[in-house]
Amino acid sequence: MSDTIFSKIIRGEIPSHKVYEDDKVFAFLDIGPLSKGHTLVIPKEAVPTLDRLSDESAAAIGRVLPRICRAVMKATGASDFNVLQNNGKSAHQVVMHVHFHIIPRFGEEGLGIEWNTTAFDHGAGAALAKAISANL
Repeated sequence: MSDTIFSKIIRGEIPSHKVYEDDKVFAFLDIGPLSKGHTLVIPKEAVPTLDRLSDESAAAIGRVLPRICRAVMKATGASDFNVLQNNGKSAHQVVMHVHFHIIPRFGEEGLGIEWNTTAFDHGAGAALAKAISANL
């Protein structure tokens, strides 16, 4: 994997406003925030997408992500928030290092989402669920 801005932040080569760090996870304020308290939570394992993340790093993020969300909410006074995680350029990922956004909502300030649903075919859905299960 190429060296990313996040790798440089983890190594301390680029300054950040760190909010959390352990041996597997690093969290810091986003310098292009969508709202006050917008925080990035990243694994120290340098992989581009969630499907490439080791089980160990994924478990480490899973353990601390809720705790960091609670801290962001308490510190900002927000009552609602989004957690966003993108994988790949067409999914709007800009930095090719796994990262989770914690984005507090304050009225219209925060993440805006348009959810464009499509029709669901139950027959095709049953076959797809079986295919996904077979690949686990």
